[in-house]
Amino acid sequence: MSDDPIRLATIGRIIRGRWRLLTVLAVLGALFGYGTSLLFPPGYTASASVLLPGQWEERELLTQVDIATSSTVVDRAAAALGWTGVGGIELRDRVAAKAADGNIITVSGTADTPERAQRLADQMVHQFVTFAARIAGDSADPEAAAGPEALRQTVVQTSRRITELAQAADPGRTVEGVQTRTELAQLRTALQEAVNKLDQLTPAANKANMVVMGPATRPAGEAAPTRVQLVGAGAVLFFLLAVIAHLTAARRGRRLRAEPEVAEALGSTLLGTVEVLDEGPAHRPAGRGPWARVRALLGVDVRWDAPAPRESGDEAGRQLRYRRVCARLRDELPAPRRLLVVVPDGDETARRAAARLVVEAGHAPSPGSSNGGCPVLRTVEVSVDRPMVPDRDDETGALVVLSAGSWTAAELTGIAGACADARHEVVGIVLADAVRARPTRSAARPRDAATPVLAVGDEATGGAR
Repeated sequence: MSDDPIRLATIGRIIRGRWRLLTVLAVLGALFGYGTSLLFPPGYTASASVLLPGQWEERELLTQVDIATSSTVVDRAAAALGWTGVGGIELRDRVAAKAADGNIITVSGTADTPERAQRLADQMVHQFVTFAARIAGDSADPEAAAGPEALRQTVVQTSRRITELAQAADPGRTVEGVQTRTELAQLRTALQEAVNKLDQLTPAANKANMVVMGPATRPAGEAAPTRVQLVGAGAVLFFLLAVIAHLTAARRGRRLRAEPEVAEALGSTLLGTVEVLDEGPAHRPAGRGPWARVRALLGVDVRWDAPAPRESGDEAGRQLRYRRVCARLRDELPAPRRLLVVVPDGDETARRAAARLVVEAGHAPSPGSSNGGCPVLRTVEVSVDRPMVPDRDDETGALVVLSAGSWTAAELTGIAGACADARHEVVGIVLADAVRARPTRSAARPRDAATPVLAVGDEATGGAR
């Protein structure tokens, strides 16, 4: 798994293999999100808009946005509201402003209740308009502001006088009269254009007249993030973290799969690979202790990244593999011995393979026969966390049976060290592979005569002592 690319199929295998654990973690994440929502009370946001008449450039609108959320405006709004324990510093994090199309500035305020949010937005808009008008009034020179208005009055009077002169002139009887009327009309038009240009060059008076586009609307729902959003985000976060943790563990996993790696870690030779029919999760070994029951309940006692069992041949082919392992084991030993069959604790496939191997060894010729026989086998299960192998008694060696891809090099090295401490030489290794039975057309299911139900333990033997 450490060299495989991460695909959607891999994530699907994690969800199928760990759906119970992922469900529990998602529920815990939802509870975490709910607890977070209790620490941060819900907020409500109300908004009010201000229209800026006239022509405004983009940088001027950004300046007005900064003015709307300036400390002066916020402090004045806080003083006008008079909320206990809420000053300008606290309000700065609750107010915001932005410029929209059409010279509109939207000011929003967030509070713990809809009524407070509405009052905050209205007060911020009121203080912003007041402060902006004061800035425009203070920056304008009264004499300079009065000059254009007087000029407009003069232009109006002049235009009126021009109209009177045009009416008093000869109404089109002579050429001189027509020219006079034309010149007077052009003069009136030129004066009107000059006034229009003057209005465009002095827009400060229009810009100071900001218009509040109605009171803020009372919010009907909570502002983001709401309690529902926090609960959902917590569930999704814990779910994703669990999936990422599974992927990271698989990437960093050092479980040995190749036969040479397993043989090197145990310091012995590989005698062969045997096949065990996969019984599915319903036939998992019973847990020991409360933690084992919890692991079984959550489904973490079975590996999610284990390869799918491949399809096997018939029962005769599987039995032949066990007999060949017994033959190789007999060839490896100079004389018949009594051996310990060491199985890692929790490796159900290896445990069943060891039971089958004990049976096949019992069916082999006895140690006293002329052509030699298979060693007498006794099965023991060894914990990989703290491996402990029984001391040497009648046995003079150990045969390690395990499934490939389930244990790391450090765990296998620990088992080999435990065998050496108990003065047992590892005489061989047998790998167990879980397989699926090939479906047959006949309705009758073949009888697995060579796999009796045995209680494999320290007293299971493969023949008479």
